[in-house]
Amino acid sequence: MDLFYTLLYYFQKRGFEVCRRIAERLGIRARVVRTSFIYLTFVTIGFGFALYLFVAFWLKIKDLVYTKRTSVFDL
Repeated sequence: MDLFYTLLYYFQKRGFEVCRRIAERLGIRARVVRTSFIYLTFVTIGFGFALYLFVAFWLKIKDLVYTKRTSVFDL
């Protein structure tokens, strides 16, 4: 369990250090940078799922409109 907390502390320290340096470079608070990364993660995941639903809907509509008819009597 001690190894877990050691790894957790290491990654938190390094991750917060990156956010702090970006914030210093931009002249804003580190908290704003961290929350921005969190929000961007949710947006990108949501965008991928929305794109998947759009393509699935579009393919379903295409299949309904462009059905192959075997004879004249299928109209």
